[in-house]
Amino acid sequence: MTAQLPTTIDGVISRMEEIDAELDRHDGVACFNRVYLKVTKLVKEHVTAGTFKDPAFLERMDVIFAGHYLKNVDAAKAGRPTELPWQPLFEARGNRVIWPIQFALAGMNAHINHDLALAVVETCKERSTAPEVAPVHEDFEKVNDLLASVEAEIRAEFELQIVKVATAPAEQLKHAVAAFSMSSAREVAWLNATQLWEARNNPVKYQVQLTAMAGAVNATSRMILAPVVPPPAD
Repeated sequence: MTAQLPTTIDGVISRMEEIDAELDRHDGVACFNRVYLKVTKLVKEHVTAGTFKDPAFLERMDVIFAGHYLKNVDAAKAGRPTELPWQPLFEARGNRVIWPIQFALAGMNAHINHDLALAVVETCKERSTAPEVAPVHEDFEKVNDLLASVEAEIRAEFELQIVKVATAPAEQLKHAVAAFSMSSAREVAWLNATQLWEARNNPVKYQVQLTAMAGAVNATSRMILAPVVPPPAD
């Protein structure tokens, strides 16, 4: 039986908190979930505070967006295959040679570079609007600004960990982490969303774009998750 997905941002937060409580803190999915939970709580705060011009649209998109991740969590828990973009993270989740930040980045890669474009398209269809109709893009970009503080916090925590492993491979990992940017990934996601939107009435073209996107995300996550040097012991 497929679990029912949350329909509100509060429901999404509750479900992520349940996942956090269920999983070992070293589990790769748990590492991503902790970051995503922090981001979702931040988005909720700004939805409530009136930061966005169309908070109802933004919240609905956030719920649809989260649903793509939660579907894969449910699939893995039930012993079913996860989707191609998510397979690297779920396959590697128990590898203790991989750093928590690698797991977090692989999850962000799958979720932002694949699921976010789908969430934009699906929300626009549901609410009878389009990516080019104001204020869809403007509100989308406001989220980028919110994520800057979260990304800085993640990197600062990683810097504290990596000083304990003063090796050349650790420095290579540091450079690889520095190359990933949530805001840049979201810019790519927006471009993908507009391309998928343009192809929405052409099933063949739409599927070709979706398949290419999923394959690229899968390959990138496998590179992100390549073991380099064991993380320091807790």
